[in-house]
Amino acid sequence: MTEEGGRQRLLETAVEYVAAHGVGERSLRQIASALGTSHRMLIYHFGSKEGLLVEVVRLMEQRQRDSLAELEVDDAPPGEVARRSWARVSDPQLWPYERLFFEVYGRALHGDPAATPLLDGIVDAWVDPLAVSMQRWGLTGDDARAQARLGVAVARGLLLDLLATGDRAGVDAAMERFVALVEGLAAGGDADSAGRRPVEHRCE
Repeated sequence: MTEEGGRQRLLETAVEYVAAHGVGERSLRQIASALGTSHRMLIYHFGSKEGLLVEVVRLMEQRQRDSLAELEVDDAPPGEVARRSWARVSDPQLWPYERLFFEVYGRALHGDPAATPLLDGIVDAWVDPLAVSMQRWGLTGDDARAQARLGVAVARGLLLDLLATGDRAGVDAAMERFVALVEGLAAGGDADSAGRRPVEHRCE
């Protein structure tokens, strides 16, 4: 196995471990033992525990973007794509990763040198493809990018709300408000009128 292949295998194993167990206060040695490797090998490939966690977050973010891109292949209307996307990113199976995302994000914002690489592309990696979708749905130029940025901020904010409160009904209702805004803009309305559209409350 090549060096890069060994690194990738360790990273994918770490992703599976985080999904099953989280990270908590486990040391790098404890994580290495659980992954079936040595802490020296993790340091060699990732530099530190924080460096490993940054790469875990990056890989999961990329997997989520790839997964969400698949939701648009059937030319579904924007509101339906937004609902599908929210259902997928708010799936409880992803909560361990999302808790880790916010933890490492917070460290990066506090200037932790091992975590700050996460900030590279943390917004644009999501905004760029979403802006393309917004253009496909009828928005243009700066409007498409601004709406895409708002979408990323809303999704992340509501995910944080959901993880903190567990209020699924309240968070879903808030997302439905945002979906109504997206539908209104895609239909040629303006942000104010779209934001006042009635929210459809659906029973599971």
